Amino acid sequence: MPRTSLMPDPSRKYRPFPPIDLPDRQWPSRRITTPPRWLSTDLRDGNQAIVDPMDAVKKNRFFDLLVEIGVKEIEVGFPSAGTTEFDFIQGLVRSGRIPEDVTVQVLTQSREDLIRTSFASLEGARSAIVHLYNAVSPAWRDIVFGMSREQVRQIAIDGARIMREEAEARSGTDWNFQYSPETFSTAELDFSIEVCASVMEVLKPTSEKPIILNLPATVEAATPNIYADQIEYFCRNLPDRDAAVVSLHTHNDRGTGVAAAELGLMAGADRIEGCLFGNGERTGNCCLVTVALNMYTQGIDPGLNFSDIDRVIEIVEYCNQLPVHQRHPYGGELVYTAFSGSHQDAIKKGFAARERQNDDAWRIPYLPIDPADLGRTYEAVIRVNSQSGKGGFAWVLEQDQGLKLPKRMQADFSRQVQALADQAGRELNAADIWDVFRRTYYVQTSDKHFQLVEYEESRAGDGTRIFSGTIAVDGKEQSVSGRGNGLISSVIATLRDSFGVAIEVQDYSEHAIGKGTDAQAAAYLECTMDGGGTVWGCGIDEDVATASVRAVLSAANAAAALSKDAC
Repeated sequence: MPRTSLMPDPSRKYRPFPPIDLPDRQWPSRRITTPPRWLSTDLRDGNQAIVDPMDAVKKNRFFDLLVEIGVKEIEVGFPSAGTTEFDFIQGLVRSGRIPEDVTVQVLTQSREDLIRTSFASLEGARSAIVHLYNAVSPAWRDIVFGMSREQVRQIAIDGARIMREEAEARSGTDWNFQYSPETFSTAELDFSIEVCASVMEVLKPTSEKPIILNLPATVEAATPNIYADQIEYFCRNLPDRDAAVVSLHTHNDRGTGVAAAELGLMAGADRIEGCLFGNGERTGNCCLVTVALNMYTQGIDPGLNFSDIDRVIEIVEYCNQLPVHQRHPYGGELVYTAFSGSHQDAIKKGFAARERQNDDAWRIPYLPIDPADLGRTYEAVIRVNSQSGKGGFAWVLEQDQGLKLPKRMQADFSRQVQALADQAGRELNAADIWDVFRRTYYVQTSDKHFQLVEYEESRAGDGTRIFSGTIAVDGKEQSVSGRGNGLISSVIATLRDSFGVAIEVQDYSEHAIGKGTDAQAAAYLECTMDGGGTVWGCGIDEDVATASVRAVLSAANAAAALSKDAC
């Protein structure tokens, strides 16, 4: 609706995010060549963002899934949130189910009682990360806390001192420290660096035992290139950069959480936090599946295994009680599916070309990744509705029935499929397409006009072929015979002489369906009728000669139907 002069302009309430002064930025010319360290926060950030938080059964199942797909750092909860969280974390530690190469992490605000509770929840762990945070941006300092910069910095310093005390008192665990200047994305860069440097002075990290500095886009407030500038500026100006692992925790408020994380890696970060399929507060966290598989498509092994992505989705949906959207990158039900005719044609040609190529390089139009690498089948790549073209149903027939229709036959059959799609007003499945194909070309149907019962072929003294056998006409069997230069011409002569059906072959093709002892043959005929017009026939049989006979009778049935309609 157009805005009138009397209506307010909402954009006046907002201010553009200021650019970062980084004229010699390097990240735009870099590329990602190695995977980051991955941290799943599904059991903490993801869990606190769902309507009904996970119970212990679901949390344990989710934890096992994360271990199975290869996540090595897992944030398992917020132990100071309550007894349920604390008991789950302590139970997980005591269960012995944490593999030696997996490190669990917990989150705590920078308050003494909460920090000490967090360490207690991890009592007995082989190794663990305690993640400390406090908000540092102007809006939080001024509006939420009413504190000065120095007061906010002191909160971080005090929390770091308590972390050090707890770690020294609990020497049985290999403790690792993480600090987040929460609301980093909307804070002054120099102040974020100042606070992080102060925490490092307390905890004394080294290059051999670095601190994790997590830089969250707590609320995504700018385009992802701005976030990349923030990360590069931070990495350049942080004292003792080699004693820190720079971690990213992007949210998706502007819809670019994945892009921000990728650009942040290019800007110098080492680690990514996120959730499977992007669950999280508001519009969600960075999707670990998307970032990992984006790397996969660039020839980089992300170190995470999504070879059975449907099983991953099943468990995530069960635990979160949230569906993975049908259009979600890589995991959605429809992301490898083409309905558009031109798309289908390109994909079909791509697969045909792949059968001829001499290497494993993936070059299929419209498919950035091989669905089979994620456990998906090719049958669902092309699906047919009223928007589809002949390439779509041809693909479905080939995948479902093994039939490779000649191009002109595809055009002939497309009219029948289009009519059915328009009539049904829905997607056509493989059974729909096969049914209309059988009825159109009288393949394996009981209501044929001409139906082969039995036959034999012999050679006459002059070299011609003789067809003799039994053909049922509307269910009534009749012995017939005919002579021609070959089997097909002898059958055509039989139809002309015995039934008055005159057709002439213009094109013939055949191919095998399947391999080995169970293989069949498919034969296709393009024929012209005596009075004009083109008909097609298709025959399928274990024997290629019999398949060609059935193809002739299929074309004759089509010709008879057209003659009947004309009358």
